[in-house]
Amino acid sequence: AERLSGIIETRGPADILAMCYSGTMSLIASTFPNRLVNAIGASEVDYGTICNRSGVVAWELLFGTAHRGFDPRTAADSSCILVWGANPAHSAPHAHRHWLGEAPGKVVVVDPVRTRTAADADLHLQPRAGTDAALAFGLLHALEELGAFDEDFIAGHVVGADELRASIAEMSPARAAALTGVAEADIVAAARLYAAGPALLWCGQGLQRQPRGGNVMRAVGLLPALTGNVGKPGAGFYYLNDVAARFGIDEDWLAGTALRRQTGRTVGALDLPAALSDPDGCGAFLVWNTNPVASAADSRALKAALSRDDLFVVAIDLFLTDTARYADIVLPAASFLEFDDLTAGYFNLALGAQAGAIDAPGDALPNQEIFRRLAKAMGFEDPALFESDEALIAALLEQAGYAGGFADLKEAGELRLGETPDIAFADRVFETPSGRIEVASAQAEAMGLPRVPDARIDAPPEDGRLRLLSPASAWRLNDSYANDPRLMRRASSAEITVNPADAGRLGIESGQTVRVHNALGELRLTAIVSDVVLPGTAMSYKGRWPQLEPGGDNLNLLYDGAKNDLGESSAVHGIEVSVAPAG
Repeated sequence: AERLSGIIETRGPADILAMCYSGTMSLIASTFPNRLVNAIGASEVDYGTICNRSGVVAWELLFGTAHRGFDPRTAADSSCILVWGANPAHSAPHAHRHWLGEAPGKVVVVDPVRTRTAADADLHLQPRAGTDAALAFGLLHALEELGAFDEDFIAGHVVGADELRASIAEMSPARAAALTGVAEADIVAAARLYAAGPALLWCGQGLQRQPRGGNVMRAVGLLPALTGNVGKPGAGFYYLNDVAARFGIDEDWLAGTALRRQTGRTVGALDLPAALSDPDGCGAFLVWNTNPVASAADSRALKAALSRDDLFVVAIDLFLTDTARYADIVLPAASFLEFDDLTAGYFNLALGAQAGAIDAPGDALPNQEIFRRLAKAMGFEDPALFESDEALIAALLEQAGYAGGFADLKEAGELRLGETPDIAFADRVFETPSGRIEVASAQAEAMGLPRVPDARIDAPPEDGRLRLLSPASAWRLNDSYANDPRLMRRASSAEITVNPADAGRLGIESGQTVRVHNALGELRLTAIVSDVVLPGTAMSYKGRWPQLEPGGDNLNLLYDGAKNDLGESSAVHGIEVSVAPAG
């Protein structure tokens, strides 16, 4: 409190940079701390730029929002579920097993890796990395030929479809096959399954983490727009569900946005090393619910920035993470097992009761209590900064229209949004300037983007390099729990998977230690030779803590923070590396 107050007095509140994300998913613990951040007027890191921002902006341009997707319960009425760039077998095993696995419709998966989800699907389309937009236009061509375009829906609810007709006509399935590597027959088969309708589209967040990820999201979003798979049972699209908002919870109230009297800066997560390196613009770094030294780009530059003698760093965490090791002060946080809270999914439309099972050990406290005590020590007096958990939970349940109390919700386990599936956009009204789906967007033009998405693909790597994909592991929730000894044993050492054709060309065998390098640095990984990846592509799972790796680095050593085409967002799946046997 003394150090932060001194920085506010001598440098101004904007020189305090606050960073948090989703290491804690419960509503109060993840959002209430922002009340103090707003009261201070601190600067904030937009961590969405490393996670999902490009897809959010793309679908805001197209549909008006990316936070209102289909209700998973409507899968009971769907004849086809198209999963594009998501692997719930790793990232949402409950959905893979009990939702996707039990859905009555056919499952089509689009992924450059033959994931467990792809292997379990009725049809897997495996495009070369960076060719998704061409595949989307190839599917649109096939859908139009099948008579699956809903011309009445287009006329009444879509803006700019005619501006796409020529591009769709040019991208025949044969041409799309040549560009993407997906068999022409499979493109037509997938189109036929989707055309049977009603159909669901699930776009994963990894999809947009590539150099032209924003365009890809706009292109793939054309599928429901032009076939009319919107606003009816069994149809729709999904990227994120803001479940709290769907229940009527006032997230601005919970975050205390009204408390902000001074405007700090917003720093993109990919610009974090530069921001922390600036002695004139950043005097303190306050970080919780995230471990950027493990998860953010350009890790070498980030470590150097955090090593500044004149930068005051405060970390709030359960463990001595890579980021916490750079902190001047570490405040111990309680885990989700150690306090009561509410949870809101971003897939299933449900509120849950997070019931504390044990007391927090030692001096550990829930995030919200840490920020209450910090607010008091800094001399703030606004009652909103000191609201109790009990009062907050009661208010949130009232906002959600729940007549019972927290004890009742604990007994019930969860609160569903209605007894029947909630049909998104049933009124066919969208939050765009026109109130329609805008496949041609004046807003996009004003942002310096094309009015309509296009079918262009990324150039393949040259000089023998491989394009490195870093999806989610089966054993980690991003980098949370990466220090759990049991999970470490199951995940084994860091590996890189390469196609047999590349392995033969490079003289690599499974189990061999290889050098994975580019201009930024070098890692030593264990090679796995498998055709789950295509020639020209390599794969290594994300989420490892640098301090637990033999060389003290993870994959972010190889990513310079290059941004993609929309939303100042991550292009991490565009990394190119050279791979060779270790000397």
